[in-house]
Amino acid sequence: MTTTPPSPFIGPDSPLDARQQQIVERVSAAEHASIVALPTDHPLDPKRRARDEATYPELIAQPDRIRETLAANDAALDELADRIAAMDVDRVFVTGAGDSLAVAIAARQTLELMLGVPVEPVQSLDLAYYLAPLVTTRSVVVALSSSGETTRTVEAALVAQHIGALTVAITNTAGSTLDTESERTLLLRATRVGWPTQSSTTALALLVDLAIRVGALRGHAAAPALRQALDTVPALMERVIAETEPRLRAIAQREQAAHAFLFSAAGPSWGAAIIGAAKVKECTPDHAEAIQVEEFHHYNSLKAGEPIWVIAPAGPSVPRAVHTASEAKRFGGSVTVVTTEGVHDFDDVADDVVTVPAVPEPISPLLTVLPAQLTGYLLAMEQFATAEAAVAAEAGTTTAAATHA
Repeated sequence: MTTTPPSPFIGPDSPLDARQQQIVERVSAAEHASIVALPTDHPLDPKRRARDEATYPELIAQPDRIRETLAANDAALDELADRIAAMDVDRVFVTGAGDSLAVAIAARQTLELMLGVPVEPVQSLDLAYYLAPLVTTRSVVVALSSSGETTRTVEAALVAQHIGALTVAITNTAGSTLDTESERTLLLRATRVGWPTQSSTTALALLVDLAIRVGALRGHAAAPALRQALDTVPALMERVIAETEPRLRAIAQREQAAHAFLFSAAGPSWGAAIIGAAKVKECTPDHAEAIQVEEFHHYNSLKAGEPIWVIAPAGPSVPRAVHTASEAKRFGGSVTVVTTEGVHDFDDVADDVVTVPAVPEPISPLLTVLPAQLTGYLLAMEQFATAEAAVAAEAGTTTAAATHA
């Protein structure tokens, strides 16, 4: 029988006070209960299918959820931007796990550009257990958790709170532990009946918006252009979903039997690649891995017959991503590239090139993440159809055999 995993923050040597230790024990027990209820890897698992099917309407509604989230948090963003702009910030830590960590990675470039300080996307366990000595009263710690009850993320926020850093929660759940224990909260307008989509993109949009507001207050020259681009993003997301889905559906039909799927990127779209691999692992029974375009070249990263999605919007990663795509082909893989309209570097290399509209690269993950999310969902739907056909064929064979006998 599995039990709730222990925490070094429980016991007499904990840096947390008794009240904070009780919080850690409570959220850990609740989180463990949700984990053991996850679907199985059976090809027709009804629980997984129900959650997969619930993912699509949430995925296509992301542009509206971003509009609603930014509007609902307008005053809170202004107040928080004023607070950060007035601080002598030494470092920003953006912490979470799973898709939340990928969002932190995707937001890093915009935050660093606008705030002018190091921004560290940190797995919440690492921040709580290993990097806490780097947190100071001049630090900003942004903790992301849709439920607001992710144990390690709550621990990271509590450690930062204990030190005296400015703690900011980004969560979908008002009144959650992360909300109540953080000094400031930005609330997402997202649903999560399916696998996470809206909770990721709304959180990313909030981080980008916050960064731009701080940059504008500090007179950063790039802030107006980023603001103008962010304002266009929801409409561009609608266009990306409508235009790429048919192409991605055909690719999913071709690749659905691969059993192992790779996603590769660099820079801010590295977060989109991580989310792409996560959607495949959540939606299907198969393996998926995200690997940075540079790391791809230091191992035999792809085996013959395996597909890879290379995410490389216009920017400095494109030349190395072209090399990644060409090496993947040499290894015997199939290559789908997600890049920016007008970039033709991959045309003679990839099996398929899917394009998104041009926006400044720091905010491009809000567009490049959409084909990554769609891929996981579409692979799952193709696999369910194949499994159903196999069951029907077997039933037909059995019936025919019985009739013949």
